[in-house]
Amino acid sequence: MKKLLVLGIGNILLGDEGVGVHAVEELKKEEWPEYVHLVDGGTFTHDIFHILEGYDGLLVLDIVHGGKDGGTVYYLEEKDIIDNEKQRLSLHDIDLVDSLNMAGAIGKRPEMRILGMEPENYTDWSMEMTDTCKAVFPGYVERARQEIKRFIEEFDQ
Repeated sequence: MKKLLVLGIGNILLGDEGVGVHAVEELKKEEWPEYVHLVDGGTFTHDIFHILEGYDGLLVLDIVHGGKDGGTVYYLEEKDIIDNEKQRLSLHDIDLVDSLNMAGAIGKRPEMRILGMEPENYTDWSMEMTDTCKAVFPGYVERARQEIKRFIEEFDQ
């Protein structure tokens, strides 16, 4: 059976930087098939490759620095990160791509998709997202739901 990992990345102590973790925690409140695993990855992605092993799909929820207004939602595939050196996936992209490569070296490498949000504030200490990001957060979580369902549909084919 194919498996999907939904990985929320971020630091909930730095305002909008924690959007991925907040989203995965919200999604954990819902019922999902047994092969959909929702994990709070925090900020530690360097040695996370052992968690990626055995998954067919990976949906990363994180902030994305794309140069647009705070609260802008982005959908990216792994190639978008690798092909565009100017695109940064939060503060963690290099470690995450390295972790994917390590997972592939020791076994199966999941297909990665990224759902990100442009942060408005990610440097000041706060456990609260900015009002801008809070306003779009429900839509962000809904888009994450849609991506999970898309993976599920692809797995069933």
